[in-house]
Amino acid sequence: MIVTVQGKPAYAYTGGKPFDAALPTAVFIHGAQHDHSVWALQSRYFAHHGFNVLAVDLPGHCRSEGPAKTTIEALSDWVAALLDAVGAPAAVLIGHSMGSLVALEFASRHPARALGAALVATAVPMAVSDALLEAALSREPEAIELVNRWSHSTIAAKPSCPGPGFWLHGVNQRLMERVSARGEPHLFHTDFSACNAYAHGLERAAQVRCPVRLVSGTKDMMTPPRATRALVDALKAGGARVDVITLDAGHALMSEQPDATLDALFAFARSVVATQA
Repeated sequence: MIVTVQGKPAYAYTGGKPFDAALPTAVFIHGAQHDHSVWALQSRYFAHHGFNVLAVDLPGHCRSEGPAKTTIEALSDWVAALLDAVGAPAAVLIGHSMGSLVALEFASRHPARALGAALVATAVPMAVSDALLEAALSREPEAIELVNRWSHSTIAAKPSCPGPGFWLHGVNQRLMERVSARGEPHLFHTDFSACNAYAHGLERAAQVRCPVRLVSGTKDMMTPPRATRALVDALKAGGARVDVITLDAGHALMSEQPDATLDALFAFARSVVATQA
């Protein structure tokens, strides 16, 4: 559906179901140079099993009008404005990579509105090398190829893609190229810069009070499991209930391990909603 958020049209996929403010809401937030479609399986399942779903295109990404937000803080406030626009008082936040930082910041910045936060393929800080930032700015096709290669743990993950001719690397490559073609100039660099500049994530984590689940891939080269240790410590120090699920996958958890990722996210969302009942 299209809604007006901060005066601009914004797109959120609802999983094939009309939005019903009486149901609990789950917001799915994509990562850099992606759009809502990375959550296709997970968001649709949620929508058909008792949740409102808002799988967003962030500003400047495909169907949501720009300009793109340049900071994680601004993106978290945009998510809050989205909830205002649809009349949802609170939500479970589910974010991948850059989207996980948005979910974390939202949980800290808007605590009364965060039922829980599921952080998929996350790291705090989420530093981006100068070389990759420069490539994203000046040689975007090269940056897309590099990130696509680093996002996958194997040439053909099973059982995620049993159909002949369906290639995870090719799907993700074309998605990033499509976002580049439909988005504003230098969008990849804008996204990466926002991740790289998010310097207060651990301090924000210590302010989170809602339950948090981290979902990591054992073979993730971009946000390896060891990169979550400081985040887990900060969340626990602040009093948040936190657990970690580790799956046999790379950074592209939703496509390499779609069912296991769905199970981890849905069990978490259902548990936090049940505690609010």
